[in-house]
Amino acid sequence: MTTQATLTPAKELAAKNRARFPNESAEYRQARNALLAEEIELRRHIERVAERRRQLPPGGEVTKDYRFEGENGPVALADLFGDKDTLIIYSYMFGPEREKPCPMCTSLMASWEGKVPDIEQRVALAMVARSPIERLVAAKKARGWRQLKVYSDSDGSFTRDYVSADDADVPAYTVFTRRDGTIRHFWSAEMSSEMADPGQDPRDAPDPDPLWTLLDTTPEGRGANWYPKLEYPSAG
Repeated sequence: MTTQATLTPAKELAAKNRARFPNESAEYRQARNALLAEEIELRRHIERVAERRRQLPPGGEVTKDYRFEGENGPVALADLFGDKDTLIIYSYMFGPEREKPCPMCTSLMASWEGKVPDIEQRVALAMVARSPIERLVAAKKARGWRQLKVYSDSDGSFTRDYVSADDADVPAYTVFTRRDGTIRHFWSAEMSSEMADPGQDPRDAPDPDPLWTLLDTTPEGRGANWYPKLEYPSAG
């Protein structure tokens, strides 16, 4: 979508909707088409926000030589790009003090595992945590993951600069670019708990976990007292 385009009002587009379902009432259809107009507006707002993000001025240059422990040995931040110009780093909650990785982070990463080949058509993707690489690899194997790449920020320098100055065990989503050999910070998720709306858990927008997007389409919604778990009782 370009900012120059003249868009048809959302209500006019919603009026073109021909979807009808068995035994629905006129009241339902009227309310559903009104909601459809809001959904069209939401789609457009998501694209406007994404366009503004793409137009950000150049971020701060990365001047430190950040080092990580990967599954095949030590690597530098530049190595994580591979042959791509953009790198996404997800810092997940699995510090040395944790017995097991964070269930919420694990749920999010599980939703990305099968999409890694698609993601890596355009950008590089790396998962980073503060635990030793042996623990990260063991946890990855326990989940049956084969495609997500995990790295240990063993000395914590990257975490303190781009995740938490206090080296807290918190998640972070960070995007870097490499242009003409120069690596810069492009964008990070910055919605903190202080920015949460009443009655809601802290969340980013759009939410990177499709779990919540799926639940948002249901009458039960996300709920207020349920969260993903690392393990569930066997169905058998």
